Amino acid sequence: MPIETRVEARGGLLSQADADLFAVPVPAGAVAPDAEIAAFLPFTLDELLALHKAKGEPGEVIATPVRIGDRVRELLLYGVGAATPADLRRAGAALARRARGRASLAAGVPAGDLAAFVEGALLASYGFSIGKPPSRPAAPTIVVLTEAGPDAAADAIALGTVRARATALARDLANTPSGEKGPSWLAARATEIGAESGLTVRVRDEKELAAGGFGGLVAVGGGSARPPRLVELSYDPGDADRHVVLVGKGITFDTGGLSLKPGPAMTTMKTDMAGSAVVLGVLSALRDLGVRTRVTGLLAIAENMPSGSAMRPGDVITHFGGTTSEVLNTDAEGRLVLADALAYADAELDPDALIDVATLTGAAKVALGLKYGALFASDDALADALVAAGDTAGEPLWRLPLDEEYRPAIESDVADIANIGRPGFGAGATTAALFLREFTGGRTWAHLDVAGPGRSGSDDGEISKGATGYAVRLLLSYLAA
Repeated sequence: MPIETRVEARGGLLSQADADLFAVPVPAGAVAPDAEIAAFLPFTLDELLALHKAKGEPGEVIATPVRIGDRVRELLLYGVGAATPADLRRAGAALARRARGRASLAAGVPAGDLAAFVEGALLASYGFSIGKPPSRPAAPTIVVLTEAGPDAAADAIALGTVRARATALARDLANTPSGEKGPSWLAARATEIGAESGLTVRVRDEKELAAGGFGGLVAVGGGSARPPRLVELSYDPGDADRHVVLVGKGITFDTGGLSLKPGPAMTTMKTDMAGSAVVLGVLSALRDLGVRTRVTGLLAIAENMPSGSAMRPGDVITHFGGTTSEVLNTDAEGRLVLADALAYADAELDPDALIDVATLTGAAKVALGLKYGALFASDDALADALVAAGDTAGEPLWRLPLDEEYRPAIESDVADIANIGRPGFGAGATTAALFLREFTGGRTWAHLDVAGPGRSGSDDGEISKGATGYAVRLLLSYLAA
């Protein structure tokens, strides 16, 4: 559901704001010097900080009652660390969570990246529920007071708001239950969002996919009563000097097919289309951010179900462009639909850079945990740009090797390539990336495996439990550079 909290900037004194909560920033290793607020306390701010052993670390919040005028209100002292973008993002998130259940929060914000503060506050205000209202709803309004004043803050607030709302859109799509979210539903939502965002949209249904030779999508979607779709969204600012194609894995539910997953492993599979959700979130924000790069998004959408018409282990698929793959495990389905989209992008769209995003392998999650996305790339400059964008956005990547010594792992006895690695090689994330590389035509290409950070089991900073929308802000930073 959309973020309902609004951030606005105002001038004047913090104590004059009509708010339930007031917040004063505390830098690391320093006392809060705010003389205005100190006047309302019966003790000094440094004494209060010492009482709580507060250090000014980002995410740290302590509270005390103060009397302002004829009302007793709550004052929050919140740590901002060194006021780096990462510190301010975490500080904004901590304040927003602390403000849940209140009508409004007024916060002084130190000089620095106000957009990052806004991003953190709005993303921590996100929630998803169906029918059940939140026990502590997010504060409807957050008022910020900065040294630069409200006019100078407006652009930063707008930037942080657009990035946060694009991320929230990706979260909403991935959190939607799969009983509602079949391939045609996701394609219809993409069409609606495209119309709202100034995009050109084309949807290929199952008949067009079969006639066009998209064998991976047809095979993976063949076991479901809800057939596959390929959605193509185009953003063209008119004077772009580069063309980037983003490809998103869109498995709306993954049972594993005939290679059936254990029951507990299916409980999070409504988010297995997070890659497509990310691509759609990114495309939705390009016009508002004034991005000058031409961007095409491809959503490879299917539902992987077991049935009499499902693909079988041992089947051979002919993908778009003619490359064949042997299906050794039907639960390695994401790479099969991505292969079609990548091959189509190479053959028909002529991109300067090709980037795919997918919750692809448990191996990436084992290697890097829940904080880092795995990055594979055919080009050092592209890899460096994506790593830098991830650091800026607070969505870090770690580059893993595309080692040729692992290429024999995906050789097939009967087809051009096999969809999983042979026993004895390991490196499941690498062999999956090597499979995808076969369909990129030697182009400048990167693969983001977000199986770890794409979902979260708890709230943490700007991350909310469930789908995280990881890589939306990263890719927006990359495309805007």
